[in-house]
Amino acid sequence: MAYSEHITGIDIGSSHVRIVTLQRAVDGGLQVIGAADSTIEGVSRGSIKSIEEAVSSISECLERAEKMMGVPIENAVVGISGTHIITQDSRGVVAVGKANGEIQEEDVDRVLEAAQAVATPPNYEILHIIPRDFTVDNQYNIKDPIGMTGVRLEVNAQIILGLSSHIRNLTKCIYRTGVDILDLVFSILANGESTLNKQQRELGVCLVNIGASTTSILVYEEGNILLSKVIPVGSAHITNDIAIGLRTSIPTAEIIKLEYAQAVSKDISKREELDLADVSETEKRGTMVSLKYIAEIAEARAEEIFGLINEELRGINRDGLLPSGIVLTGGGAKLPGLIDLAKKNLNLPVFLGYPINIDTMVDKVNDPEYTLALGLAAWGFKEPSQASGHRLGSFSSVENAVGKMKSWLSSLLP
Repeated sequence: MAYSEHITGIDIGSSHVRIVTLQRAVDGGLQVIGAADSTIEGVSRGSIKSIEEAVSSISECLERAEKMMGVPIENAVVGISGTHIITQDSRGVVAVGKANGEIQEEDVDRVLEAAQAVATPPNYEILHIIPRDFTVDNQYNIKDPIGMTGVRLEVNAQIILGLSSHIRNLTKCIYRTGVDILDLVFSILANGESTLNKQQRELGVCLVNIGASTTSILVYEEGNILLSKVIPVGSAHITNDIAIGLRTSIPTAEIIKLEYAQAVSKDISKREELDLADVSETEKRGTMVSLKYIAEIAEARAEEIFGLINEELRGINRDGLLPSGIVLTGGGAKLPGLIDLAKKNLNLPVFLGYPINIDTMVDKVNDPEYTLALGLAAWGFKEPSQASGHRLGSFSSVENAVGKMKSWLSSLLP
């Protein structure tokens, strides 16, 4: 990736678009120089449903960020998520190129290319290839084989794929705003860049981003990614449940969720009530609802989300077995009492995730809602070999196509 004085991350969620721009400080750290957010239309569960509406929302947010910085945003690292994202395991094998058997960076690139030569599902494109471990001859579980000596190099890798139509629709939206795409990154991977430290990744940690329509999960152990998954339930489902339970509108239910809902109901008295007319002018005065009942609705849906997370952890034999616990991010993670409920349901330490190793004078960025956009911008400052502690092939499908075309043309030249 070409050096840039500042790099922007664009997080396109189902309810909001958030943009953060970072620049490299004199001391080598990263500094926030711009941030903006706005509600988004035309997006559902991480997928574009209306290009016109999405472009309008993203453009509005870009304008806000540019006014704050005083400079135009010309390119960005863009996050991609949604239930269409899938993963599969792969294995690559190559012969070491050098006559003396010393493994070079080119050998690692070749073995990762070999791992990509798997039968991908129809209409899917590879977003990332993440090496878990290498094998040199009969030496197993090698993290970095460069400089070692051998004849045969193998890699066990995880491949992350996205539906081609979703990728094209997202990139089309970004290009129509006049912004070029530096990189297209699976959002939860970038989220780890802004919230997890090296020790957590080594000991074992589960990063959970609770968005509006989806919840993304990322599990690390010994520096390797064990699991990446998107489940189709998020905090908007709590809003919908409240609307149904109280027989009120979605906008009113959203206000109730943000201002009155809690994830633990046992300590709330049945006598505590809320007049819906205090929340919405459309409600009739004297329409009283129990705060305990509201909490019970939120608690039931939150328990469902944690149940689905536990199922995923059980699938890789890590339920209750991650020393660094669970780190919660996203707007849905701020529901009062959610940390206690998560500890009870997951039998692990649980923490709210905040940005780390990033300086900012913009107060609103120090928030679990902004960790994803911050992570995308931070990703842009890393070389592919450094991102997430792995030697990733983390390039957008557009860049891959251009790179392959350049290589093909070069081979034709005398």
